[in-house]
Amino acid sequence: MSTPVSPIPAGHEGLIPHLTCSPAADALEFYKKAFGAEEVHRMPGPDGRLMHAAMRIEGKFVFLADDFPEYCCGKSQSPNALGGSPVTIHRYVKDTDAAIQRAEKAGAMVLMPACDMFWGDRYGLVKDPFGHNWAFA
Repeated sequence: MSTPVSPIPAGHEGLIPHLTCSPAADALEFYKKAFGAEEVHRMPGPDGRLMHAAMRIEGKFVFLADDFPEYCCGKSQSPNALGGSPVTIHRYVKDTDAAIQRAEKAGAMVLMPACDMFWGDRYGLVKDPFGHNWAFA
């Protein structure tokens, strides 16, 4: 009798953001410095670009890959190539000010400094060098 295989790998439950970054290897290093990410694995293609990579931030998975315009009708899919992204990745942290300062020190651009908001959170927003927006509260 074989052991049943789960269709959902352990630890991969729920939503997992999948970011297009150019170059993705640099993004992994930035996320380690800026957000304390832990690299889980990377799968480079024959030309060295990352076909897939996985990291964890506070135990939650985020996937990323290099931009592959040749597989997208010749169009780049990175936020920087598209002129930005309408998506913001939101994180609750123990210290919003410290999280924003750490991201800025690693190379993120502060879009909104941490401030006390009317709904009760201390909230701020940064853009990483790869065009992704990250909110902290």
